[in-house]
Amino acid sequence: MAYKHITYEVTDRVARITKNRPKLGNAQSTIMLEELDDAFKEAGFDPEVRVITLFGAGKNFCTGHDLGTPEEMEYRDTEYLIQEGVRGRFNHTREQFVDKTLRWREVQKPTIAAVQGYCIFGGWMVASAMDLMFAAEDAMFLGGGFQYFSPPWDIHPRKVKEILFEGRIIDAEEALEYGLVNRVVPRERLEEEVIDYAAEVALNDPFQMRMTKAMVNGCQDAQGFHQHINAAHALFLLRSQGEKDPAYGLDFPAGKRRPMVQRALEIYEKRKGSRG
Repeated sequence: MAYKHITYEVTDRVARITKNRPKLGNAQSTIMLEELDDAFKEAGFDPEVRVITLFGAGKNFCTGHDLGTPEEMEYRDTEYLIQEGVRGRFNHTREQFVDKTLRWREVQKPTIAAVQGYCIFGGWMVASAMDLMFAAEDAMFLGGGFQYFSPPWDIHPRKVKEILFEGRIIDAEEALEYGLVNRVVPRERLEEEVIDYAAEVALNDPFQMRMTKAMVNGCQDAQGFHQHINAAHALFLLRSQGEKDPAYGLDFPAGKRRPMVQRALEIYEKRKGSRG
């Protein structure tokens, strides 16, 4: 299958899916999300694939969703029509962000995200759906009100509240300390580390790995994972409807960072300085 915003290849029983919009920080367009869905489905059903890896081309893993590039808006206007009002917003966000991400979480094979640079907003959302996460030393994570609200399952709830209340970035060192990522490696070795690890895992019995994944995911499900995601999506929509300034973070001068990202960076630099 030919893809536009991602690449897909299989080598030695390892599928490699790469977000491929490096000039736009791998911003997740509607096209990209649909292609990711197709790629995970393809890898999931391919008997030659035992492990699935997810990369981001270029400097950053993902800078969030595509909020309105000309290509994205044209696609929405001509190919992916969104019903107006809260009903349309619910249907759009539910399918594009929640249901897709849940499907990727449930793929019956081990999945590994390789994160470098920014992994923010929707980028964290997608990386969280993977079973394992390897981070480069320059990785930086920023959460927010994304629709598939996974942080309380990635990090202890009290620490999540602290991070989100402050609206701050966490770096790779903190992410490892909090259990968000499995390993931190030098940037130049990230690809090699992930592929080598995936190749080792691919030597194991695929049925045993499938059962192991189902067992661990089932533990989270028994604790209310799906109920929480459903409630979080509804609260996300409610929050969006109640914002006094719905365009906050979107209306900013060309070439400037979004205010929320700029503030998160300032808080991070302040904390980094206080740590010495």
